[in-house]
Amino acid sequence: MTVPESVRVLVVGAGFAGIAAAARILDDDPSADVLIIERASEVGGTWRDNTYPGCACDVPTSLYSFSFAPSPDWTHTFARQPELFTYLRGVVDSLGLRSRIVFDCELTSAVWNPERSQWNVETSQGPVSAEVLVAATGALSTPKLPDVPGLDIFGGTMFHSATWNHDHDLTGERVAVIGTGASAVQFVPEIVDRAERLTVFQRTPAWVVPRLDRTLGKLEKAMYKRFPSTQKAVRGVIYGYREAYVTALAHHPKVLPLISNVAKIHLRRQVKNPVKRAALTPDFLLGCKRMLLSNDWLKTLDRDDVDLVASRLTRITEDSVIDADGNSYPVDTIIFGTGFTPTEPPISNALVGTDGRTLAEHWGGSPNAFRGTTVHGFPNLFLMYGPNTNLGHSSIVYMLESQANYVVDALRRMADHRLASVEVSEHAQQQYNSWVHDSLAGTVWNSGGCSSWYLDAQGRNPVMWPTYTFKFRNSTRTFDLGHYEGAPAKEGQQV
Repeated sequence: MTVPESVRVLVVGAGFAGIAAAARILDDDPSADVLIIERASEVGGTWRDNTYPGCACDVPTSLYSFSFAPSPDWTHTFARQPELFTYLRGVVDSLGLRSRIVFDCELTSAVWNPERSQWNVETSQGPVSAEVLVAATGALSTPKLPDVPGLDIFGGTMFHSATWNHDHDLTGERVAVIGTGASAVQFVPEIVDRAERLTVFQRTPAWVVPRLDRTLGKLEKAMYKRFPSTQKAVRGVIYGYREAYVTALAHHPKVLPLISNVAKIHLRRQVKNPVKRAALTPDFLLGCKRMLLSNDWLKTLDRDDVDLVASRLTRITEDSVIDADGNSYPVDTIIFGTGFTPTEPPISNALVGTDGRTLAEHWGGSPNAFRGTTVHGFPNLFLMYGPNTNLGHSSIVYMLESQANYVVDALRRMADHRLASVEVSEHAQQQYNSWVHDSLAGTVWNSGGCSSWYLDAQGRNPVMWPTYTFKFRNSTRTFDLGHYEGAPAKEGQQV
């Protein structure tokens, strides 16, 4: 499939977000003119790209899946990456979305054209004009490398966990792992037996709790297949108890020290070395940084052939890594588990609004949007997984489906009122974000005593949703034109 000259709705990205948006639009109007462009050669987003050993979801799969596409075939309560990748491909094929996707097609720029009320989009396969642009590129799509001297002179092998080098054999090697986040806790236990020695750099410890994972038996899967309502009921139960987490994380963080006792017991049972145990004990409230789920991360770090470096990486030489105390560790391979750039999404540099400035320039390093979805100065632009839609307790898929509902209602109202464009008012956006950040002020994510990727350079939190997810669902159920400035369609213009 090639890029057409024009399209009514252009969706950028074919991961969970893009699939949710396109599926919901076409469910509402099967004849809708929708095109998806994807920079890779297959769908799947983060579950296509992250193929490191042990990669799995840390949200129960019955909730981390589309409500409109349940699957009785999951093998575990916490799905592994290959299953999630297969699931997303299956959803795309079953809904007939593949025929609407142009693969190997990357958006390079999108400029709002006020004369024609459309986005003039440049892609790696040519230009396309779009009346509505849905940016569904995700918040965790671009790997981040630390800015340390020596990256260019290291003589061994280096790669990020999100771009795992499967051709490189770690057997018998001295391996340095930089970072101890959600990816590292999964791949480190998988590679430790192959490496001769493992050196793990930890800037700050994280709270780690057991992952209550189990294998789904044939009887349970057969029941889900024969009686889909039972799987729907399980999803509802899991949703309910996950929502209860917010009571502690956002509304009553004073109870979190009691809950952290579970993590302390887990640490004490798995780490016998008192020096390592002390280094692995956080000094901030549970939930301030992303809570990690693992049954084997801590006991892996307790091994004698694993060095835990409780300080930051400061320099790389031709054959070693240097910590903040000047200690040198000879290594053959460096693996970066250093996360992504959620507060600086790369697509924001490619979107140019009504005043000729990019979205990144508007944000100035601190993203914000109305309902996490629309931005003043950028008409007919809808962000999926936008600012302040991330969660510390539940499934982002629920949030994405909520945003998809919002996009669909916007398209309906534009058609009903013959509007060529809609743009959120500056007042509405400011008022909404004031509420968001006032609500975040007392939560563990803002005042838990840690430094996390939730906070931008100004100390503002543009990442987390501050309360229950059903409140976000309710706020995005209806597209309220009262918050928007609409431009009427010209005579003969299709809307």
